[in-house]
Amino acid sequence: MDALGNIFYPLKSAYIRLFEFNKFLAVFVLSTVTTFFLFVLMVALISLGDDALEEDKSVKLADIVMPERDIDTFVDDVDKPDEPEEQPEDIAQPELDLQPTQGLEVNLSKPKAKFAASGSFFRDGEYIPLFKIQPVYPRRAQERGVQGYAIVKFTITESGTIENVEMVEGKCGDPRDPTTVFRDCSIFNSASTRAALKLKYKPKIVDGRAVPVEEVPHRFTFIMDDA
Repeated sequence: MDALGNIFYPLKSAYIRLFEFNKFLAVFVLSTVTTFFLFVLMVALISLGDDALEEDKSVKLADIVMPERDIDTFVDDVDKPDEPEEQPEDIAQPELDLQPTQGLEVNLSKPKAKFAASGSFFRDGEYIPLFKIQPVYPRRAQERGVQGYAIVKFTITESGTIENVEMVEGKCGDPRDPTTVFRDCSIFNSASTRAALKLKYKPKIVDGRAVPVEEVPHRFTFIMDDA
């Protein structure tokens, strides 16, 4: 401690005199000396650290390169699939609107439905129906065993299609029994209207041209088979 005191005492005395002379100059000199001392200390520490590091004795592996090789395949040639056979052209089917009568859950046994589409209203030589249409027997009428008929009227266009279908009358009763007293009902109206729209006629020809025919009546009869 005495030795250190003897070394730093002159420096301390010089600093005190310099501070009494000019304190700003004293502070600048002190900061400069301190910075230089820290720099020297840092350099010494770095040199000591480098000497303490052990030599890198690791072995570097050589780069591995895979050789190119061909990949063998099990199948060399693949046969192309056969060309699909040409589909036949669609064959126009007659427009039939049928409804199966099986699977209706009711307590009473239901007789088999039988349809009759009357065509007795058209006049020969004017317009001829091309095929008959079977309307859908109303399920509610079938379950109750209700029979009857419905009369509609419509317009046959120049192309033979149907438009402007209107109900004329609907009756419930047994059409096969001449003693039956028919009563008004509408249970067959919807089925008859839908069936009428599917009718197709050979149109009326006047002076070599097809012309429309209005208010053409048509009767659909709904009867049940006893078997």
